[in-house]
Amino acid sequence: MHETLPLLELIDFPSLNRGALDTLQVNLGYRCNQRCLHCHVNAGPTRTEMMTEEHLALIPKVLAARNIAQLDLTGGAPELHPGFRDLVSEATAMGVKVIDRCNLTILFEPGQEGLAEFLADQEVDVVASLPCYSLDNVDAQRGEGVFDKSIAALQTLNSLGYGEPGSGRVLNLVYNPQGPSLPPQQQALEADYRRELQAHFGIVFNQLFALANMPIQRFGSTLISRGQFGDYLQLLRDSYSEDNLHSVMCRSLVSVDWQGYLYDCDFNQQLGLAVPGSRRHLRDLLTDSLDEQPIRVAGHCFGCTAGQGSSCGGAL
Repeated sequence: MHETLPLLELIDFPSLNRGALDTLQVNLGYRCNQRCLHCHVNAGPTRTEMMTEEHLALIPKVLAARNIAQLDLTGGAPELHPGFRDLVSEATAMGVKVIDRCNLTILFEPGQEGLAEFLADQEVDVVASLPCYSLDNVDAQRGEGVFDKSIAALQTLNSLGYGEPGSGRVLNLVYNPQGPSLPPQQQALEADYRRELQAHFGIVFNQLFALANMPIQRFGSTLISRGQFGDYLQLLRDSYSEDNLHSVMCRSLVSVDWQGYLYDCDFNQQLGLAVPGSRRHLRDLLTDSLDEQPIRVAGHCFGCTAGQGSSCGGAL
């Protein structure tokens, strides 16, 4: 795989500082039941990295110590971690809002029986990846049969109240382009998703997040192999909007890798760009604050600020 960081470090990006921390985003491990071309984590079925019980036990303590309102769980497929459900239950009992970044097909994996019902009982917000509302596009990006399973999973979640107005069970979808292009205008695309998913499958959801693909890991390496890396970086730079700097999630979020180390965002985590200063760990948050500290930036940060912007919560 081609290394992208040396290319990204050559590109200047405006300096940024943190605000108040309100979201702890934790990568529980890189194992996943899918292997997607655009995946910036390079996750897949053969990955074995998984957070230890010792580090998992630190998460509720950090949530309490820093008075953090939101726990954002990601992977890989975070649900594949054997401690996933216990962690979710403990966090929600503390009054912390939990987000599960779900690939949908995980609901049908062996050992995941009752997962949808568990998420509903805990009122976990589900952020579900669905790169298109058509079978051909989804299966081309994620593998044969993924679209049908994804639709079945969404219908299951809908049957439990997810996406229904007033239910309190939030179902948000995530769109990624299939190649080196910016996502379309989020509101218009969301309208298309609502129309097509309702008309053909009876599916409802709360919001659509349109995210640009990051030129790192598997996707970045593919761009280099195809001779498209430089052009894509230039597209991101040419589409930069200064207004988006104020809303990027790295200002209020800290990302934790499966070993417990801290990063300014999930993308920096995959590039090995730890938070500035001595290498900091989850346990350091028991006593230390990150507020007002500088954020590590490089060329990939244009991916969050290009066009409408596409931080972890969609258009900015």
